Amino acid sequence: MERSDAYHRALADPESMFGTPEGVLRHDGFTKEQKVQILRSWGYDASEIEVAVEEGMRNDTPSKLRDILLALNELTGGTDVSHTPPTKQGGV
Repeated sequence: MERSDAYHRALADPESMFGTPEGVLRHDGFTKEQKVQILRSWGYDASEIEVAVEEGMRNDTPSKLRDILLALNELTGGTDVSHTPPTKQGGV
């Protein structure tokens, strides 16, 4: 599998490729910027699911949003909340 194919697969379905957000951090095949994009994509999907659950959709899978945000924090040094819009998705 080519490196760009692996990156696109990771963006599309990071959980199946890594299992956990920590798996993204430990992966040696991607740059820091690619890891940030993968985690942001995964975080957006997780926050969308949380909004849907809040609105009544059933979900039996535990959320990984907290772990995703912690992994992102480790890579980026935190979120600039003064420049993050307030949304149900948390502005991620």
